[in-house]
Amino acid sequence: MEIDLIFLFEMVGTVAFAIAGALVGIMKKMDIFGIAMLGMITAVGGGVIRDLVLGRTPPVAFVHPVYAATAIVVAIIVFLPSVRTFAEHHQKGYYGIFRIMDAIGLGAFTVVGAEAAYSWLPAPNVFLAIFTGAVTGVGGGVLRDVLAGEVPYIFVKHFYACASILGAVAYCILRGLIANELAMILGVAVVVVLRLLAAHYRWTLPRP
Repeated sequence: MEIDLIFLFEMVGTVAFAIAGALVGIMKKMDIFGIAMLGMITAVGGGVIRDLVLGRTPPVAFVHPVYAATAIVVAIIVFLPSVRTFAEHHQKGYYGIFRIMDAIGLGAFTVVGAEAAYSWLPAPNVFLAIFTGAVTGVGGGVLRDVLAGEVPYIFVKHFYACASILGAVAYCILRGLIANELAMILGVAVVVVLRLLAAHYRWTLPRP
């Protein structure tokens, strides 16, 4: 059950972030190869950074290519003219769905990243678990923005990385109190709710 739940979270996050990466590539007028690579990097980049931090080599994304392959296929689908035409004619609904998927992806990757620290290391500390959770959630997006020549989204936009951090904290607290599967689901829920509320109410951190 727990393994299936982790795989489900990873696939949901992969699809959501592959779409995000592909959209950035399209806005930057990249060709199909650039769009596919940006989608893949967005989807698996955070997990690769997490695995390197944990000393897990080679990273899971290279051992099990299903994640990279799924991200590339999704990015190519987003590239198709029919999909782009649909998005242009239904922008409000399309981006509403995308926002929800992005929030779910952030929550899923955050919890999977935190759980990786507990399952991979014999005695991880809470700080490490929170860090690996957050870096799994936002790492791919940072790599995407750097490659696209943009200031990373998490530094300039709404309450994003903080939602990931708080979700990781919630998971780390709950996993010692309730069943791990339920703790994972609640951890994802914390990230999703915070992220959607932040997007709706335009929460931002203080700026100079």
